[in-house]
Amino acid sequence: MENTDIIYGLHAIEEALSAGTVNKLYVQEDLRGKNVDKIKQIARDKKVAISWTPKTELSKMTDKGVHQGFVARVSEFAYAELSNILTELSKKSEATLLILDELTDPHNLGSIARTADATGVDAIIIPKHRAVGITPIAVKASTGALEHVPVVRVTNLSQTLEKLKESGFWIFGTDMAGTTYSKWNTAGKVALIIGNEGKGISQALKKQVDEMITIPMTGHVQSLNASVAASILMYEIFRNRK
Repeated sequence: MENTDIIYGLHAIEEALSAGTVNKLYVQEDLRGKNVDKIKQIARDKKVAISWTPKTELSKMTDKGVHQGFVARVSEFAYAELSNILTELSKKSEATLLILDELTDPHNLGSIARTADATGVDAIIIPKHRAVGITPIAVKASTGALEHVPVVRVTNLSQTLEKLKESGFWIFGTDMAGTTYSKWNTAGKVALIIGNEGKGISQALKKQVDEMITIPMTGHVQSLNASVAASILMYEIFRNRK
């Protein structure tokens, strides 16, 4: 069982320290240099204790993850409430929500969060069951972006889509057949569903989608990695709004 109160890696730790969510910091005992000085200074400002720890111990704590000499125990990840997000977005004429349908790879989740932060996505929605949550690997892959993009965890994605429609959102999905993304009307409030790495979007959710969007391809492989597809589409929304 993965230890969900552990995060590791320089950027993830720097962001968590700045956000005030670190309870204890572990730094590799023989580590020197400007990164160590920087982390020490933030830890001092935030009054977080540092434990100077052997590299072997850090590797054990992170299950041999690439920790770069920095590991921290953090408060449990604080998921956002959908009702609060929708109340906040009701004041805006444009908004973007990303819905991840049973994504199982924490690297994909972290990578998607990183692009979501870069393109001003308002929140990410994930299901509670049969999907990856916010794990140490996801936090590291997001390089700190998960401190800035709200993540909502819901029991039922289908009911969530109904709530989004009631709040004025248009629901878009990704599929092999559909509107080419360059002709996509991204005006107003957009909720984009990214499907599972292997199966794509579930049949039940497909029925609730207002329009399918496709990314044209000429190569031999007829699908893109979930985080790559999500990035292309997030940037298309961002480009249209700029």
